[in-house]
Amino acid sequence: MRRTPWLRGAGAALAAAALLGGVLAAPTAQAAPHEQRLTDLVNPFIGTQNEGNTYPGASVPFGMVQLSPDTGHNTGYAYEDTQIRGFSSVHLSGVGCGLGGDLPILPTTGDITETDYARYAADFSHDNEEASPGSYKVGLTSYGGITAELTATQRTGVQRYTFPATDKANVLLNAGQSLHKTLSTSVEILDSRTVRTAITGSGFCQDTEPYTVYTVTRFDRPFTTSGTWNGTTVTEGTKKSVSTAGNGAWLRFDTSKDRTVEATTAISYVDADGAARNLRAEGGSGFDRTVRAARAAWEDRLGDVKAKGGDETRRRTFYSSLYRSFLAPNVGSDIDGRYTGWDQKIHRAKGFTYYQNLSLWDTYRTQTQLLALLAPGESRDIAISVLKIDEESGWLPKWGYGTVETNIMTGDPVTPFLTNAYQQGLLKGYEEQAYRALKKNADGVPPADSPGVGREANVPYLKDGFAPYIKDRAHAKPGDSDYDHGASATLEYALSDAMLGEMARDLGHDDDARRYADRAQNYRKIFDSSTGFFRARDEQGAFTGPSDPAQSEGFHEGTAWQYQWMVPQDLPGMVGLIGGEEAANARLDSFFAYDELLKDPAKTAREVWVNGPYDYYNADKYNPQNEPDLIAPYMYLSTGQPWKATDVVHAALTLFTDAPTGMTGNDDLGTMSAWDVLSSIGIFPVQPGTDTWGLSTPVFERVDLTLDRRYYPHGGFTVTAPGTSDSARYIRSARVDGAPHAATYLTTEEIRSGRQLSLSVGTEPSDWGTGDGAAPPPLAGN
Repeated sequence: MRRTPWLRGAGAALAAAALLGGVLAAPTAQAAPHEQRLTDLVNPFIGTQNEGNTYPGASVPFGMVQLSPDTGHNTGYAYEDTQIRGFSSVHLSGVGCGLGGDLPILPTTGDITETDYARYAADFSHDNEEASPGSYKVGLTSYGGITAELTATQRTGVQRYTFPATDKANVLLNAGQSLHKTLSTSVEILDSRTVRTAITGSGFCQDTEPYTVYTVTRFDRPFTTSGTWNGTTVTEGTKKSVSTAGNGAWLRFDTSKDRTVEATTAISYVDADGAARNLRAEGGSGFDRTVRAARAAWEDRLGDVKAKGGDETRRRTFYSSLYRSFLAPNVGSDIDGRYTGWDQKIHRAKGFTYYQNLSLWDTYRTQTQLLALLAPGESRDIAISVLKIDEESGWLPKWGYGTVETNIMTGDPVTPFLTNAYQQGLLKGYEEQAYRALKKNADGVPPADSPGVGREANVPYLKDGFAPYIKDRAHAKPGDSDYDHGASATLEYALSDAMLGEMARDLGHDDDARRYADRAQNYRKIFDSSTGFFRARDEQGAFTGPSDPAQSEGFHEGTAWQYQWMVPQDLPGMVGLIGGEEAANARLDSFFAYDELLKDPAKTAREVWVNGPYDYYNADKYNPQNEPDLIAPYMYLSTGQPWKATDVVHAALTLFTDAPTGMTGNDDLGTMSAWDVLSSIGIFPVQPGTDTWGLSTPVFERVDLTLDRRYYPHGGFTVTAPGTSDSARYIRSARVDGAPHAATYLTTEEIRSGRQLSLSVGTEPSDWGTGDGAAPPPLAGN
């Protein structure tokens, strides 16, 4: 399927070529007559209730701008709220802490008497609210009734307001309040149509280094009067305000005859000139044309996956998850290719598009692989962007927001992220550069003047084979500490060592390969044979914390029960530690409450597995709401009972619905959504950082994937499972291009060289996938 160049991640020159009359050119792919538009199946409100922390506003795939309402929730929008404080330009889908929310803009009427957006917020009702990919609309019931509509291009957000007839129709641009800590702001009214701001803030769960967003907002007609505010002081006629206490600009229009006002805001992470260039390139074409282009871009993107079968609810849920999977990472370079690197200097991307907002601890498990499959061009550019961070700041990232490292979460997520890119063939020309950066990260720690913490506990890990658990250990840099989560950090370091060892072997670095393969066995160092589970060790090497694995300490957002399967590099070794396949299956059955699940899958998922979105601890059951055990259902592929993987996966899929509560925990920049998409198709990355895809029964009878021919010569891959249903969910046989396939997994090369995976399904388990060699193999050296 054709892509507009700005969607391919092929660089600023191609991005500029896609502009047509000031608006991004719409892809030619359109729904055929009588064919349902896939964008009509998407519900952007999914996940806006019960801490899914998604946003319903307007964006384009991977867009720099995410224009969406803020209602008072710390991450932006909560479905249960009844007021809107403003429509701001930056949001991240499903984060757990406040971030973004820059420049909330709100239309009002009457005199300006309040400067706190919590006090001047407008009432609204879901009865007068709608959203679809690329657009959002709401009726504000305050201020005499105002209709607000939103849409977006890659670097701009467009708002259209329909006011009542009045000579005091206002638009408030609040530079001083956002979803993060605001440090300093400047506001400048440049002329009778244009306002410029610079917003410097910090914070994501904890303090971070400061970052600045520059904006330029252009109106479609002159305002009649204007002014600024600083703190609580509102002034008419002033043109500029600089503040550390909150400020903004207010613009007034006469809507007695023409009741509509349009405003286009461009943003840049580089400078004010960058925002102005982005506005000139992508703004000025009017709301209606922009919304059509945004919708066409989403139709084109979603059209790469054609799912047939399944009921309407399942289809809506699936395509909504697919939509959210393409919301991040986000373009970070301006239209001219400039971007601000992590050294806080300005660079220019040449031959690629620079991306930012990297929730690697989350996304390396699911969304990274989905994007490598469906958006390999963007995935390559994202990987190159990660390498640029190493070039410019001296170290690879952990959790990057905008132009800074937040150091949120632990372990070593960048290694499986980059080794996945390598294994999927996305790093051609960058293999050795990536390897050098990964080796530096794996064998050392960042210097004191580096913003990153890297593998913070690497010194004791390299010496003793484990990261010690040292609760509340003081650390100089903002963010989370690997020492606070020594047990899980050990498991994640060992996983990353295994993945890097594979890359080293492929590139001919044999000594390194052997060394990393040996370190990949370090998971054994924290296995407590007296409990049969992983357990944290202290600095002296003694096991520490409660012996009850459900009460364990030293695991990040989980327990020893949930982390016991975090050994995808060597599951046979893990199974051996537990006591063999029979013991492993008994433990898996207990973990998933398997007997109860067979009787009532949905009830088990909701009442036995799920506690609350942030209830990570004191549990001995599967937690489908968080990342540590996302691969756990697929462990049955390695214990001789692959049919149980489908039982558990299909039960977990019932947690995804097409309602605002239909997200399992925080979406974490598409991580949970990608889990839903991949598990619904029936292929899942069971060894993150490699090219291995585990198989389960799809929920659709047929899924056709359109793939980029630069990476997949056949241009597509199809998965079929005729007759699949809640009862007929067991694989009886599998074929790839007509040839029998006994293994419970595929490799990327098999997808690349093949055309179709055909599954025969039935109502009872079969012996498919139970033979010798059927399980995903351990990595070489393990």
